[in-house]
Amino acid sequence: MNEAGLDQLRRDVDLLMDRRAIEDLVHAHARGHDRFDVALLRAAYHPDGVDEHGSAAVNSGADYAAWANAVHAGGSQLCLHNITTHNCQIVGDVAHVESYVLVGLLNPDGKTARFINGRYVDRMERRDGVWRIALRRCTVDLLICGDASILALPQFKQGGFIKGARDDSDVSYQRPLELSKPVERW
Repeated sequence: MNEAGLDQLRRDVDLLMDRRAIEDLVHAHARGHDRFDVALLRAAYHPDGVDEHGSAAVNSGADYAAWANAVHAGGSQLCLHNITTHNCQIVGDVAHVESYVLVGLLNPDGKTARFINGRYVDRMERRDGVWRIALRRCTVDLLICGDASILALPQFKQGGFIKGARDDSDVSYQRPLELSKPVERW
């Protein structure tokens, strides 16, 4: 391969590594929500980063985790943030990112659930070699309410499915992952 080919390969690898780092950041942020992991949520933002979840909820990145955890704790037993379609345009040290999100929330009654479809529209910046959110604006494009009473049925409970936890007792934090370690079950 000639020098021009090697230069192009380096640029391509750099672009792929940046895209991977940005996507990993979006996924870590979603996990931070579901596990109420304040450190993980705060680490997603630059110190001067801002998150807008509606005009009544504009928070600094440092304050966002406490706000989000309080909202989720007050309105649901569990939540799952699923990132789907992901678009990313990188220009130098700035990335314009759009990530579709499907949030499932088990309501406090344990019998109903909500599904929120929206998008995270981010301006991410690479500072000192690290990509973080400078500004996140959140959209809500669809909201659905549904029946979750199946979770209380004996036929479901007999399955012994693991129940997620909003802290580091969640099975995803177990190191090493082993069958003998206790977990909460439905």
